[in-house]
Amino acid sequence: MLEIAKVSELSKQVVDEVERAVVGKRDLLETIMSAVLAGGHVLLEDYPGLGKTLIARSFASALGLDFKRIQFTPDLLPGDITGGYIFNRTKNKFELRQGPVFTNILLADEINRASPKTQSALLEAMQEGQVTMEGESLKLPDPFLVLATQNPIEYEGTFPLPEAQLDRFMLKLTVGYPSLEEEKEILQRRRERKQDELDLKQITKPKQLIEMRAALETVHVDSDLEGYISALVHATRMDRRVAVGASPRGSLAFLKMARAHATLAGRDYILPDDVKHFAVPVLSHRLLLQPEYWMSKQVNGDVIRDVLRTTPVPVI
Repeated sequence: MLEIAKVSELSKQVVDEVERAVVGKRDLLETIMSAVLAGGHVLLEDYPGLGKTLIARSFASALGLDFKRIQFTPDLLPGDITGGYIFNRTKNKFELRQGPVFTNILLADEINRASPKTQSALLEAMQEGQVTMEGESLKLPDPFLVLATQNPIEYEGTFPLPEAQLDRFMLKLTVGYPSLEEEKEILQRRRERKQDELDLKQITKPKQLIEMRAALETVHVDSDLEGYISALVHATRMDRRVAVGASPRGSLAFLKMARAHATLAGRDYILPDDVKHFAVPVLSHRLLLQPEYWMSKQVNGDVIRDVLRTTPVPVI
């Protein structure tokens, strides 16, 4: 099994390589790398043109993983994602034609433009790593990761993602606009390389990534910190502004992301700060507010900040 120090070194090399293509988003890239190590899916919500697709493709290149992209549209069907059985006339039998979901990294672009029926085609794949067709369960490649992008919900032609699907995303992140200096650097890099595409070096292989994930299981978690995670998640269910709080899947996401964050820092134990660091990405999409707060964009963040402020932090 790989040592924690080796996993940390490889992870930083991957982030460094992706940073050659994506300017000025080090914290975001490290968070996505933590999710890759933790084996979770990531939802990126932001406006078009901010590099969400570039981030997904760059991670696939640096990790040495197969990459496929699906552009979600209102007329997209579940079979367009999973594939199906096609009748082969020459062989006189049905043959499986695999859909784009059979890959390592799947970019679900503008996922909230497709109907809920089509979005539901990803539910089994995201949770169980398999697809069921004609009563037969087919395993997806390992590792399997969904990087989904969605437009802000007030955009025309969008369908809100079902709560069950949102809960399957380990994190919800935003990319954000680059600063003035970062945008200048983007233009300068493009001018100097004289082409749009940038070839990234492969740092790891699929088998090596599986070994890196296995190393996370050796990261020590104090029982007091398990209690802290449970208390944070439980507090979201008790807040009067929240109709449905975070699920136990949210607790597990906290645990996995805290371990990944510690590993990235080269530690074989987690601290309270490893948990706090991911409070917003882990919880924001898992809270269903009371109807009177639906129009307010600030309440979700207020609830999470209040939960962090009022929950006692264990002394480790």
